[in-house]
This record gives sequence, C-alpha cells and structure tokens, in this order.
Amino acid sequence: MGSNPTILLFDSGLGGLTVLREVVRVRPEAHYLYVADDAFFPYGHHSEEEIIGRVVPLVGELISEHRPDLVVIACNTASTLVMSYLRESYCVPFVGTVPAIKPACAASKTKRVSVLGTKGTVQREYTRGLIRDFAQGCEVTLVGSAKLAGLAETALSGGAVSDEDILAELMACFVGNGKDASNRTDTVVLACTHYPLLLDRLNKLAPWPVDWIDPAPAIARRVTSLLPEARGRPDDADAKMIFTSGRPHRLEAALAPFFGGRPLSELRAPLQHPPSRTSENHGR
Repeated sequence: MGSNPTILLFDSGLGGLTVLREVVRVRPEAHYLYVADDAFFPYGHHSEEEIIGRVVPLVGELISEHRPDLVVIACNTASTLVMSYLRESYCVPFVGTVPAIKPACAASKTKRVSVLGTKGTVQREYTRGLIRDFAQGCEVTLVGSAKLAGLAETALSGGAVSDEDILAELMACFVGNGKDASNRTDTVVLACTHYPLLLDRLNKLAPWPVDWIDPAPAIARRVTSLLPEARGRPDDADAKMIFTSGRPHRLEAALAPFFGGRPLSELRAPLQHPPSRTSENHGR
C-alpha cells in the first residue's frame, strides 16, 4: 500500500455520498473513487437474486481495474445481501452499511424506535434479526419507503421536491401521542444512505423532535481502523466518480463538498455491465 490509500465507495446512486463525506473527514489523505450504479437504480425495484447477480461481479470488475485498498458498500439494500459473497470472492477489506438498530435502541428514552428504509431493507430477514438481537425492550416500527431515495436524488440534482411528498414517506415513523413526549417515538434510524441528504427537510417536517440515527460516522471509524495510520498529504489526494450508465450528470458543483472540496474527475465511460441475475458462482 502506498502512502495514500485508495478507497472505493459503491452505492446504487448518490446516497453513499453521505458516507463518503464522513470518511473523507477522517481520512483526508486518501484517494477516492465513488461509483454510483445509476444504471440499476433504484435497487428496491429488483429482486434479491438480481441485486446479488449484479453487484458481486460489478464490484469485482471495479477491484480489478482500480485496485482499491478498501471497499465500502455504502448501501443498506446491497449490504444486507452481498457482503458474504464479496468477502468470499475478493481479497480486499470490505465495510458494509446496515441499519443502526443497536445504537438507536440503546439511546432511546421512550423505548419507541422507528426504522426508515427502503421496502426491501425493512422486509429483509437480516433487519428483523437485528431487531430480535438488539431491540433491548424497545417497540420497533419498520417503515418501508418506495420514493424517498428517489426524492433525495432529485433534490441533490437541483430538482423540486415538495414537502407533501416527503411527509407522505415520513409520517408512519411517528408513533404515539404527539402531546406526550414520554410516550412517542423519539428515535428514527435512517436505514438508507440517501435519507441524510434530506435531513434538514426531515427535521423541518417532523411532527415532533426526534434523534435521527445516521450510521455514516460509525462507518468512517470502521474504515480508518482497517487502514494503516495516515502518512500521505491531503494535497496529493484525488477524487474520481463513475456513473455506471455512462450518462453525463454535470453535478460537479453539488458533489464536490462531499469529497472535501477537492477537484472531482468524472469517468464517463460506462462499465461492462454484468448480467442482472444470479450467476452460478454467486447464487445460493
């Protein structure tokens, strides 16, 4: 490994930028490659077999071409499905993103916690297992949103997103008597990396104050624990981005802050897309 490690972050779209932002803060000297699989977005519209069959070989292609020192799967939907396959297939450290149910339940004072994620994430047995293991006596409400990730992408791209559309996806998280602070939801897990992109709006629209649990800082701490101590200079680091569709996005100004303000190069050439179905090697 050179003095400046290369960290690859992978997501279905732009939500993983919220994870990237935290990783850049703790490892400013690293080279960054961010891959948005916008050709397959949103993952919630695909079956588990299709997601596994696409992501595992696609990440392998990225590892082969770019030789990262560490890979972050900055997507709850993908992480709950593919992490074991990736670790079996490739000799690179991986860090995944899973719903932060354990810290949320530990922090809740009213013992009412909601998990806001994609429909696939909240329906997955992996998520229900986290609740069984870590609910610590909390009443946990699972809320599956079909549209919030897309609304976050639209907002980041400069499009108009109405309060009504966000609120429709959000309201089921708020359980209990709104007038009794001791008997209502006080903690909401953001179980999709897209959702922190809308955090200001979520705070504004919430019917009462709650703690929003974003796993990105914990992911950043895990990343830095797996890499050697920083030796290179941030001035030597670069940042690149790939959209798997190959479509030009012209989002450099909006995206640069997530990369710590460094110049961003967009690699416009599409990848060789693997088939979007489970292959013999990666299906179980």
